[in-house]
Amino acid sequence: MKQRAPLTLAAVTAALAALTGIAALTAPAAPGGPADGKAAAAARMPVERSLLVCPAPSSSDIADTTYTAFTPAATGGTPAAGATGQVSARLLGATKDAKPVLEPKEPGRPFGATASGADAPALTGVAEGLLAPGWTAQQTTKVSVGRARGVLGAGCTAPGTDFWFPGAAVAKGREDYVHLTNPDDAAAVVDITLFGPDGPLKPEAGAGENIRVDPRSSKAVLLSSVAPATQLGDVTAHVTTRAGRVGASVQVAEEGVGADWLPASTDPAGSLVLPGIPADAVSVRLVAFVPGDQDADLALRLAGPGGSISPAGSEQLHVKAGMTASADLGDLTRGEPGSLLLTPVDAKRTSPVVAAVRVVRGSGAKQELGFVPAAGPVGVRATVADNRPEENTTVLALTASGTQDAKVRVTASPGTGGGEAASQELTVKAGTTQRAAVAPAGAKGSYALTVETLSGGPVHAARTLSLPHDGIAMFTVQTLSDDRSTVSVPKAAQDLSILTR
Repeated sequence: MKQRAPLTLAAVTAALAALTGIAALTAPAAPGGPADGKAAAAARMPVERSLLVCPAPSSSDIADTTYTAFTPAATGGTPAAGATGQVSARLLGATKDAKPVLEPKEPGRPFGATASGADAPALTGVAEGLLAPGWTAQQTTKVSVGRARGVLGAGCTAPGTDFWFPGAAVAKGREDYVHLTNPDDAAAVVDITLFGPDGPLKPEAGAGENIRVDPRSSKAVLLSSVAPATQLGDVTAHVTTRAGRVGASVQVAEEGVGADWLPASTDPAGSLVLPGIPADAVSVRLVAFVPGDQDADLALRLAGPGGSISPAGSEQLHVKAGMTASADLGDLTRGEPGSLLLTPVDAKRTSPVVAAVRVVRGSGAKQELGFVPAAGPVGVRATVADNRPEENTTVLALTASGTQDAKVRVTASPGTGGGEAASQELTVKAGTTQRAAVAPAGAKGSYALTVETLSGGPVHAARTLSLPHDGIAMFTVQTLSDDRSTVSVPKAAQDLSILTR
């Protein structure tokens, strides 16, 4: 047997150097450190890489799509301090050729691009360095005529492994496609399960299981092909991955009503907020689902400008475990923007739920639909891109969903074609929804809106973008959620005592 060589002084010195660089996360405090022996609090630093995916915008030959990408400047209008490394951002086709569509150059200014027809691909995008913290991208598609006419807006999202879509349908007159986008170099494998009012829908043999999404590609799956013998107006679609990760969104086309994207609901929770239901909604339909094994009894309240009220005749909703429940709330907002608050009837008995509302504006042949999913709070900061300067085109709604007032700052960036940024601080009273009217001075092109929570309770937000056409109130609603532009970085310290253990 070969004998191990003895340690030399140089080797011991190298080992000591390596060991003293280990972070002292759980070790006793070194001399001069915290008196109680606790590790120093972790610092928060800007992320150095952000990944987004966008679905293929439309199958219509007359579709016109606008892409807008934006990275907020740090507080004070300067680039994010601490962000290092390569500085770049690109939205490019989720295809083997991967042709660039949009390449932003600097924080604090939005950049835009356009595409036409049915050949515009799904996109993947990576931002690095100064452009990574809070990087946001939006695609807005307008289809003037046809079965899928309407404005379809989608905020590009981070890929994941688990998505809930309450508000989908497999009914006659509806075409719902789940769009799956794989940004990685390995294939993803996806399952789609549908839940109706009586529980899981029985799929066609093998349908909805082991759906392969090739590397750097996208796939659209028609929901009615998963359960072809079913005709249900309200179902919940659950998208999970067996391997890899994907971006997932549901594209909805409803005959005679319009088209839009149904985004995923926020993660299941006992209480939910569905923010920014348009003021002129003529029909609001709530769809909720309980993923767990205990029923949920939900109290419904509408948070409007003057406070929160319970909608007459729809004060509560009972949701059976594993089953989709729905409620028609009519013209819930009655001329004022509002947000729907769902809370447990009994605070001691909570069951996590997911939810979304289908919203209709207009009447007769001039109707248009959109969706508002349950969304998380804006947290420290959240951004929505592609806002238009024309009057009454962009409406930003802010809701203080807790028991505390909230102070926020809303910043409008310059436009893609110029203009001066504008900012406003305002207080949103607890239990109310307020409209924020902030736009850049002399804006040309589209601009971004960034919401920062300064103090107080949680704030939820949504932007309604209205692009009327031929008398149709075409619109789309995007919720805002924390951009997670920073990450927790443990504070490292030398700890020689590790050598004696």
